[in-house]
Amino acid sequence: MAIHNIIQTTEQSKDYYFKDLAISVVKINSNPTNGLLPVTAPKVSDKTRTVQTWIPVEPFLNVRGAEQKFGIVTYNSSQQFNVKNASIMSEVIRIEVVGRDIVNLKNPLKIRFPVNNYKNDSNKSYIYSCQYYDEQGNTWKTDGCNTTQINDTVVECSCDHMTPFAVLLVEVNNIDGQQWEILSYISYVGCSLSAVFSASSILSFIFNRNARAEVSSSIHVSLSGALFLLNISFMFSEWAAAWTVEEVCMFIAVTIHYSLLCSFTWMAIEALHLYLLLARVFNIYIKYYMFKLSLIGWGVPAVLVGSLLAVQQLTRPFYGTRNVTLSNSKVTNPVCWITEPLILYGVNLSYFTIVFVFNTIILITVSRQIFKLKKVDNKHKKIPVKDASTVLGLMCLLGTSWGLVFLSSGYTSYTILYIFCISNTMQGFSIFLWMCRTARPEKQKAAHTKSLSTVDTFTIEKQKESK
Repeated sequence: MAIHNIIQTTEQSKDYYFKDLAISVVKINSNPTNGLLPVTAPKVSDKTRTVQTWIPVEPFLNVRGAEQKFGIVTYNSSQQFNVKNASIMSEVIRIEVVGRDIVNLKNPLKIRFPVNNYKNDSNKSYIYSCQYYDEQGNTWKTDGCNTTQINDTVVECSCDHMTPFAVLLVEVNNIDGQQWEILSYISYVGCSLSAVFSASSILSFIFNRNARAEVSSSIHVSLSGALFLLNISFMFSEWAAAWTVEEVCMFIAVTIHYSLLCSFTWMAIEALHLYLLLARVFNIYIKYYMFKLSLIGWGVPAVLVGSLLAVQQLTRPFYGTRNVTLSNSKVTNPVCWITEPLILYGVNLSYFTIVFVFNTIILITVSRQIFKLKKVDNKHKKIPVKDASTVLGLMCLLGTSWGLVFLSSGYTSYTILYIFCISNTMQGFSIFLWMCRTARPEKQKAAHTKSLSTVDTFTIEKQKESK
């Protein structure tokens, strides 16, 4: 690469000017006290705007020769970086170090770009976004970069790696500030109630001997435990993101991810148990059944999250502070969550899709069985309310309301978002009511049968009524 040759052959700091680009080669001879070296990017022509950079010196400590030098490249035109749906609003500059990829900087690189003014002639919302150019994928990405708008004409970018950078104008599909605040209140109130009722389910299970004898109750309380951990950690997400200690935010993000995967897994186990009860209503015996289910419910998510933590030691961190930009303001709302989009969508969405499809199939099977039994009963012409409530209860138990995520399109459907937010934060309450409903005295007579569940009891009652 010609730029690398120029950097290698330059002994001292020097500027080079060409038709399409300008290069400043900088050799670090001393260590700045604040760990950042201020450097002005070279101007290709008089029309080029001045871009200020602050280069972290940590990659250049304890190295020799060419590794003590870096180059700042300013391009005369952004044409070679233009991709579909990308509006570049600033100069494109590149930070280049010979023979090394500079990533995961503790002290981030800072670049202050003058930006183009834009006129919004549509009803869509736009913001400035600091992005870097992925030369392998020929696309612009935001990974590792944070955007701060200083004023209407200047944007500051903070990035944890050194690559080509620019400021792009992007359309915003995020939740506006007022809607975000309302949904936040609903989430916090719902999560608090869900945590309280999840804890109540756990305590009632501990002090109820009959409940402890039922496998179904053990599964219900395990799901309640996962939801309790998820709700508590979620409520600390914004608080931890406001701390300056990154390890705290990382811990909260890991806890949220683990408890979320545990919740999905236990929902799938609920469905599996229901299927076994339907297939072999009175004769289910699997040695160490609950122990094996617990290994799956708590162990599989632990392996996934543990693997991600091990892999991130070799790459950039997957967990930490993630900024959510509000569409009607320039303010970002930091939360503790997964920072890598590939992990966020590749792992979570794939995992949930499998669980959702499986649980939906089981729910349809159970519902058909319930209404099939109702058709056998000729004493009633209408479906009783308890039949419908049983199906609704199973929907909450299996977490099918989480499937609403597939119906939301870019945060545009606020109705679906409100239903999703309310229904899922109240899942702990729903499970508590379900456990209370199925703990009536006449149903506790079957507590000695470890495989008996609420579906068994419902089936028995229907068979009695049909005789």
